[in-house]
Amino acid sequence: MSEIKIGKRTLGKGHPSFIIGELSCNHNGDYQLAVESVMAMHAAGVDCLKLQTARPESITIDSRKKDFIIGGGTLWDNKSLFELYSEVYTPWEWHKPLQELAHSLGMEFFSSPFDHDAVEFLEDLNVPAYKIASFEITDIPLIEHAASKGKPIIMSTGVGREEDIREAVEACRRMGNNQIILLKCTSSYPTPLEEVNLNTIPLLREKFSVQVGLSDHTLGYVVPMGAVALGATLIEKHFIMDRSLGGPDAAFSMNPSEFGLMIQNVRDVEKAMGLASLELSAKSAKNREFARSLYVVTDMAEGEVFTKENIRSIRPGFGLSPRHLNEIIGKKATKALDKGTPASWDIIS
Repeated sequence: MSEIKIGKRTLGKGHPSFIIGELSCNHNGDYQLAVESVMAMHAAGVDCLKLQTARPESITIDSRKKDFIIGGGTLWDNKSLFELYSEVYTPWEWHKPLQELAHSLGMEFFSSPFDHDAVEFLEDLNVPAYKIASFEITDIPLIEHAASKGKPIIMSTGVGREEDIREAVEACRRMGNNQIILLKCTSSYPTPLEEVNLNTIPLLREKFSVQVGLSDHTLGYVVPMGAVALGATLIEKHFIMDRSLGGPDAAFSMNPSEFGLMIQNVRDVEKAMGLASLELSAKSAKNREFARSLYVVTDMAEGEVFTKENIRSIRPGFGLSPRHLNEIIGKKATKALDKGTPASWDIIS
């Protein structure tokens, strides 16, 4: 897959995975808490601050009819959609100062737009990418509008069937935009490990010929580590200063110390992945000296016959390879040999 630039970061094979801290509604309507959260993200090693740019009325309508009431065992049961989205709202006037703060800390900044007005608002901020949320993957006009700006499009696939994902990818390409990153996402909050299905990451990459990342709602950092091992180029997790603050997304958000530990473990996995190679590393090549080889294990006289009692496969590895043992058995020593002499062809006749 081609490399993709988001601000000063390059995403793709051979580059560190791009770590997004999703602030979502975890500011609880308190601007100062939002500022503290961004600073804590930076301290934890986050690459990018992400917000959500929407107004409740741009996502749904204010209705208590059955269709608009959340149910099914979610964290938000019995709330109306409008009530939920009013609660998670991030004031648009916060965007620019939070963007400036993120940039001052060396972080990237972008957001998820939920309608055309939000795209235009974010264009005025010159964001370097757009994120399409899971539940908007079927909104082809929104995807086309965002893709038409010529910037990377990151799309969560949480509720997308294969045909939805294909239509969304084709919508971007129809706009001449092939800077696409699909995120493996399970829209279950928090997500049980059994529902993650990380093996979908290489499937998405193969099927749609795009970069693939992870939008994760599990508790902990094992899933992001596994995703990176499978080639994810981007990891998105919800960030909160303290889950005890509460809020709609608190239950599946990570606090600063957890986020920092996740990033540390992800970076360790990246180091461990290394190259696909059967060549020995320098340290392994050096330690090969401790592999087995053939040694004389008793004192031998000149002309004495080699037997399984006087030449054996032992450590270290400075003698002939053990594969030559049967060739040597029955031959004679060319000279007197001390116990501990490494086997070499010049002592064998």
